Amino acid sequence: MTSDLPPIAGVSVPDTTLAQEATELVRDTTSPLIYDHSRRVYFFGALRGRDQGLSFDAELLYIGAMFHDLGLGERFRGSGRRFEVDGADEARRFLRSRGVPEDSVRRVWTAIALHTTPGIPEFMEPEVALVTAGVEYDVLGIGFDSVSDTDRAAIVTLHPRPDFKRRILRAFTEGISPKPETTFGNVKADVLEHYVSGFERGDFVRTILESPWSE
Repeated sequence: MTSDLPPIAGVSVPDTTLAQEATELVRDTTSPLIYDHSRRVYFFGALRGRDQGLSFDAELLYIGAMFHDLGLGERFRGSGRRFEVDGADEARRFLRSRGVPEDSVRRVWTAIALHTTPGIPEFMEPEVALVTAGVEYDVLGIGFDSVSDTDRAAIVTLHPRPDFKRRILRAFTEGISPKPETTFGNVKADVLEHYVSGFERGDFVRTILESPWSE
């Protein structure tokens, strides 16, 4: 099997059956917004890893990037779980069904589950760190100047981001508003606070003070 495109910005999509099947699954089950975003996450994450001299498994990074927002989909909105866990579990099922070793499955699961938990992934395995780095680059612009204008343009030309800021915030809101309790203690509470009328974010201090303990 051959890769679906030549290297972009010096980074190639892994030339494997597993990567091709992941591409087809995500392309067929998500919106173009999520598909293009997920592919950019891979390219930006791989560039960050290359520039930092990290040794990483490109195939595992690709699977983590492609599945990282799968849990925002309509089929998961009644799960009652964090969307990150839904996506991580889907990736685990996908990998196990294809006989991928458990340590690799664990790394992909962790990369997806922690991609909205800043301050931790960067200290873990490169695949875990780089999924988050790719997400933070594409969504938040963290480290924006670490990628050259030429490389950034090549990636965005392949996977455009028209009105991306507003569209991704809408996708976050639609994906998590049916289960607002899952935003307690994570960055997605900010999304619902901005876009869902009547949303009240969890308060860690109040939760402690109002717990059943007498003191």
